[in-house]
Amino acid sequence: MTGTPRLSRSRPGPPGALAALTDGQRAQLAQWQRLLEAPCRWSGSLPVAVLERCWLRLRCVPVERLARVLPPDGSEAAPELVRFRELRQGGLDDWSAQLQCWQEFGSAAVQQAQRRLWHSHELGHHGWTLGRYLALLERYRSAMAPGGRRELPLLVLAREGSREEHQLFWLPGQGAPIRHTCA
Repeated sequence: MTGTPRLSRSRPGPPGALAALTDGQRAQLAQWQRLLEAPCRWSGSLPVAVLERCWLRLRCVPVERLARVLPPDGSEAAPELVRFRELRQGGLDDWSAQLQCWQEFGSAAVQQAQRRLWHSHELGHHGWTLGRYLALLERYRSAMAPGGRRELPLLVLAREGSREEHQLFWLPGQGAPIRHTCA
């Protein structure tokens, strides 16, 4: 099919769910990729393809709305927990680092940050953390810079209730191999 993304199973990376896409969905991906080939700069309206595997539902989310549609888990980035890790790396034992954080932030704030972190781990965020979200934005922004390799980000959502992680793929322009970035 001319003008559609290359989604061959023989290449490493894309999950089997992509092979099950309809011709219409493949054409939609190709259309979103063509948007990136037009001479444009970084903007919030750039597309992010999101595939819900369970329903084989493919949709386009403008990058400016991605965090609202798929909120990243920022519990690990809480200032209280970041400071605790800094103190531990600086040589303090757990208890001393905890006391220092209580003095700096208050015990209630530290405990609330810990509860949010534990709750997040219990619910599972499918690996969609603030760090991964910011890395997606950084890579997308650099791809849109002059001379950047324009690729469409495709987020393949994990099945609800599973411990799987959401997978991020970068769909290149015509003729280039698909690359997978799970970090």
